[in-house]
Amino acid sequence: MNALRNKVQLIGRVGQDPEILNLETGKKLAKFSIATNDNYTNAKGEKVEHTEWHNVVAWGKTAGIIEQFVNKGKEIAVEGKLTTRSWEDKEGQKRYITEVVCSELLLLSK
Repeated sequence: MNALRNKVQLIGRVGQDPEILNLETGKKLAKFSIATNDNYTNAKGEKVEHTEWHNVVAWGKTAGIIEQFVNKGKEIAVEGKLTTRSWEDKEGQKRYITEVVCSELLLLSK
């Protein structure tokens, strides 16, 4: 049951070419976002499409696969966990970001 406590699965389209960082430690990091769409009918009977954007990060071998095969517009499935981190910007304001740390990746489009 512990594996289900923080698990995210998303299918969506990549919003921009992934940013690939090769860190001094030798680790590889991939950062990108994916869009998921939700369709529903509102109270007036109108069809509504809502797009949600998700920040995704991947490390190591997964980042290497992303570097080779993932680009803007590609449909993918990701599985991982949600994390939130904070930092201080140039003005001293505390900022937060929530990201999916990708542990599994499935390429869905050619």
